[in-house]
Amino acid sequence: MWMRPALPSLTRCGHGFLKRSVVAPAERGATRFPPRPKPPPEEEITEAYLKGSGPGGQKINKTNSAVQLKHIPTGIVVKCQDTRSREQNRKLAREHLAEKIDDLLNGENSRSAIVAKLKAKKKASAVKKSRRKHRSPDGEAEQGDEEEDNQVEEDGTEDDGQHAERVVKKVKIQEIRQG
Repeated sequence: MWMRPALPSLTRCGHGFLKRSVVAPAERGATRFPPRPKPPPEEEITEAYLKGSGPGGQKINKTNSAVQLKHIPTGIVVKCQDTRSREQNRKLAREHLAEKIDDLLNGENSRSAIVAKLKAKKKASAVKKSRRKHRSPDGEAEQGDEEEDNQVEEDGTEDDGQHAERVVKKVKIQEIRQG
């Protein structure tokens, strides 16, 4: 059995120059997200056109461009008035209905749940990276731990933890000037 060779791909790299990179066949079409759910068949849907509401003025209030779909077996109702076009709203409403049905049938394994988990994981990773980046060189205190560092001294003033460092620096500077 022969393996397909890795094919070079060309990308623009500023000023019209092309950059060549080799991409393995498995990596080329790989996506981390599951496929989008297919809309239900037309026989399972009742469709109604409604007048829109909200911002948009007189035009949105007097045209029947909003679309309401009801999935008969599950009873899920979706209304879409995202655009001024009825046809685009029909398409978007079917996509929203397919997502809602997927959520109902698959629960945690639905596409929207998996995408939400991946986004949360990515955000947690970014927060962790930011915490590592802003940590002090000795690795002790982080930026969010300021409450623990602020201690009230005997005279009633707060010590921000840097007062002692400033005193030591002043003493060293004075020693250098004198010596």
